Amino acid sequence: MQNSKMLRLMWNYRYMYLMLLPGLVYFAIYKYAPMYGTIIAFKDFNIGKGILASPWADPWYKHFKYFIDSPYFETILTNTILISVYKMVWGIAPGIIFAILLNEIKNKFFKRFVQTVTYLPHFLSWVIIYGILLIFMSESTGLINATMKDWGLQSTPFLTSTDWFRSILVGSEIWKEFGWNAIIYLAAISSIDPSLYEASRVDGAGRLRNIWHITLPGIRSVIILLFILKLGHILEAGFDQIYIMYNVQVYPVADILDTYVFRTGLEQLNFSLAAAIGLFKSIIGLVLVLVANKIAKRWGEGIW
Repeated sequence: MQNSKMLRLMWNYRYMYLMLLPGLVYFAIYKYAPMYGTIIAFKDFNIGKGILASPWADPWYKHFKYFIDSPYFETILTNTILISVYKMVWGIAPGIIFAILLNEIKNKFFKRFVQTVTYLPHFLSWVIIYGILLIFMSESTGLINATMKDWGLQSTPFLTSTDWFRSILVGSEIWKEFGWNAIIYLAAISSIDPSLYEASRVDGAGRLRNIWHITLPGIRSVIILLFILKLGHILEAGFDQIYIMYNVQVYPVADILDTYVFRTGLEQLNFSLAAAIGLFKSIIGLVLVLVANKIAKRWGEGIW
């Protein structure tokens, strides 16, 4: 009886399920099917023999041990966590602040124009952005260093300096993404009941009090949700950006898990090591998401 009711319900909504099918197929092919390949983390994978015929690693944690015992392990793990934390701490607030400021603009044309201009960098590749950074920050021909020389100051190697590189990474990430991130917060702000603002104005509250007591609490659940999702990717510090921008001089502060995997795991065809590090990252990310969600549920804002 229950099964027939379920089938009848599915038939009634058959067109919605049909629209859902392409998304399900995409995730099945590109997200779930490749999970089978994670077993090569426990094998001495030989590309000629394939996954099944390749011998099992002895001991089974061989590649994990090789990674942990590597002299670069502490450095690349520290770099990965620090860069990710910097991007989370400094990257969340600009999107929220910008969304609130946009929401306070009454001129719709100006508001749309500013929003369009600020989210356009999201669509630029890191190659283009690195070219822009070179124009401004190159030690020999950069506009900033040229200005500093005109003022009698010494030029600074921004892009090859271990003191500046992380700041440039984080700053360029914020500039590229804060306008795009603001779209999510603007959508959340638009769902707040306008009567709350009207009631507060009647009580004599100004804009700042409305933002503090209505807007921010109204989007708190979205902020926590995005924070939890970002926490699950804390060991992904942005391979595309770093791989394009880093160089030998900044390896001590810029080399992360993904760039290490690319160099030692993929360029040297050590696929088992690459899979082991990928599995390591996934497990850490899963644990962090579970812990963060459990903590967030105490405020009634968990994902599930």
